[in-house]
Amino acid sequence: MSNALVPELYVSRLETSLRFYCDLLGFETVYAREAERFVYLRKDGAELMLEEIGEKSWISAELSQPFGRGMNLQVTVSEIESLYADCSNGAATLKVPLEHRAYSVGDRIIKQTQFVIQDPDGYLIQLAQVDE
Repeated sequence: MSNALVPELYVSRLETSLRFYCDLLGFETVYAREAERFVYLRKDGAELMLEEIGEKSWISAELSQPFGRGMNLQVTVSEIESLYADCSNGAATLKVPLEHRAYSVGDRIIKQTQFVIQDPDGYLIQLAQVDE
């Protein structure tokens, strides 16, 4: 609603994805179109749309699991340690454990704590907190 780029992810089962994104990661529903099996979510300024695959889905090729191959979505969060604890207890598929990384950004170094999980349809979600 306010971001210039908001990814829309096709999902196999909307309820399963909502448990993952809302119950586990803490996203909130901004609005939903139940008849279309669609929700618009937000967390800490990150925005994401989910739509259950249906007859009117804009799919350019056959979808097969895992979805989103070749892409990961980074979500900047403020509570990385507690999110990692929630996600690493078997509630999500952990792809990269909690790590501290430093990245060059022009002439500066940005340090962040991050981990990567896989959502129920196979999309990779990188959760990151910028370290001061």
